[in-house]
This record gives sequence, C-alpha cells and structure tokens, in this order.
Amino acid sequence: MSDPVLVAGIDGGATHTRAVLVTAEGTIAGFGAAGPSNFDNVGEAAASRNIRDALESARRAAGGGLPAVSSMFLGMAGVVSGTDRETVRRMVTRHGLAPGGSVAVDHDIRIALAGGLECHEGIVLIAGTGSSTYGRRSDGRNHRTGWGFLLDDRGSGYFLGLQAMIAAVMEADGRGEETELAGVVRRHFKFSDIDDILHIVYQDRIPVAGIASLAPDVIRAAGEGDAVAGSILAGGAREIARMVATVAGRLGFGDTEFPVTMTGGLVERPGHYRDLVCAEIRRSLPRAALHPPSFPPVIGAALLALQGAGVSPTGAILERLREQIRSLSPGSGGSTPAQSPTGKL
Repeated sequence: MSDPVLVAGIDGGATHTRAVLVTAEGTIAGFGAAGPSNFDNVGEAAASRNIRDALESARRAAGGGLPAVSSMFLGMAGVVSGTDRETVRRMVTRHGLAPGGSVAVDHDIRIALAGGLECHEGIVLIAGTGSSTYGRRSDGRNHRTGWGFLLDDRGSGYFLGLQAMIAAVMEADGRGEETELAGVVRRHFKFSDIDDILHIVYQDRIPVAGIASLAPDVIRAAGEGDAVAGSILAGGAREIARMVATVAGRLGFGDTEFPVTMTGGLVERPGHYRDLVCAEIRRSLPRAALHPPSFPPVIGAALLALQGAGVSPTGAILERLREQIRSLSPGSGGSTPAQSPTGKL
C-alpha cells in the first residue's frame, strides 16, 4: 500500500501567510494563518517563522494524526527570480516542513491564477497591499507584471495610500487642491502639524502595510465626493487595467473571449473601487470575461501541490473542495483564515 498523500499550499503575502493541508482526495484537513512572509519586507528570519507558524496552525486545526507533507507549493509575494525561489526553499527546509525535493516555489500571482481559474489558462489580477497581474496559456507561456512598492504596485492599496499622503502635502504647500485626505492622513497617523509627516515618513519609516491601510479612507472620501480622492481612484483603476491589457497583449489573448479573475482586499468585494477597475478592464479589453475566483489563492497553491505529487485535480476533487469552501465561507456558519472566494464581478 502506498503512503497517504498530504500536500500543503502556502500563500505568503505582505500582510498575512495562509496555509492549507489537503489530501489526495481533495479533503481539506486544516487551515492556518500567521504574519507576513514577504522576506523583502520583513526579512528572511521573520518570513521563515511565519511560514512555519501558518503550517503548524493548519496542523493544529486538523487535530493531529496526519502524515508528513509529501508535496508543498508556496506562492510568495516578491518572489520573481531563481535566487528568490532558492531562498524560500532554504527557509522551508530549515524548519523541516517538507522534503527538499518536494518543495516548489513561485510568485503569489501564480497561485491566484491556479485557484481563481482552477488551473485553466487566463489572467489574474491581484490588488491588495500591492498589485500585480499574471497570465498563463495552456502551453505554459506566461507573463507577469508587478515590481514591488518602490518600482510599481500601481493601483494598489499602497499606491492609494501614498497618493493620499502626497495630496496632503501638496495641499499644505499650495501646489494641490483642498482635500479631505489632508485630515484623513493626520488622523490616521496621529499628528496635527503637517511638518511632522517628514519625521513619520523618513525616520519612523512607515511600513508598506501601514501606508496601504489608508486605502479604505481614500475610497470612502471618493464616495463622499472628494474630487482629489476620486481622481486618485480613477488613476489607480486605469493603471490596473493597463497591467491586465499588457499581459493580454503579450500572451495573445483577445482574439476570442478569455477569462480574467481578480483577488485581493481592494477588489474581492463589490464597491466603488472595484466597479471602476472592472469598467476600465472592460473598456480596454472588450473580450475579457470577468469571473469571480473559484478558490482563494491558498487553495490554488494546494492544487499545484497536488500536481507536484502526481495527483491531477479532477472534477470530483474540485467539487469536493468547492463544497468545503462553501461551508467555511462567511454566512455559512463556518470560518476560515483563507480569503473568501465568494462574491460576483
């Protein structure tokens, strides 16, 4: 008798790390969560601990009695190069979380696509703390955008928050329009004199997630009619649509209808900003068919881990996963640290 197959999917982000353990039959044994594991932001040691803690949390949720992990797939924010992938493998093997030869690593948008479109070809957009897009054809051709908060992250929560801070200082020195965002920034970071923002930004060094946490206030201000906030959102939506259009062009999507799915805190629920993003994508890509994600990215990681273990995600496996996710989604009486896959585009 062959050993039982247990795979681990890891979604390592700039804000949270999520883990799921899944059997070869598609049974979810347990979910777990921990802090951020983007090692560019928090360092290798902290990222490594959070991957371990998320996986241990999933094992505790399973209640014990599980075999060792036979295959693991990690989708990690900030991972783009071969060196990055080796760094993550080193972090995993250091804690003995899975056999070295069974650990696969790629960027987090790869697992978002795998989960969102059930491993079919198409394009995925992530818009949360950061932003990125990724497309993959059935023949393996792929292309991504996303270069981190210093070089890119256009249209992301960080982008919206940073633009709000810029608007506040532009208003203060007379180069910008009056905006509610000036007060929003002061209240959010708890200062009164605008000159204090220099100390906060350049000495305290607000973390990326701290700046991104301004995004809900920018969206609210835009909804209440603030012209500057509205302009920021419109610009962010255009940048996001531009990323999707770039990937579609590189991969030859567009001659026929093709699927696009979205995930991340800014676009996972209906609302003002997501409506703008969807409208811009439809305007620039008339053949794009917007689909709600079938599964959250962490389940996408598990699907890729199953493939790594030689298990094809059959229709029966996918349906079993869907049933379990539905039972754990908000409003169904259960809960999960994974992102909810519910909601309509």
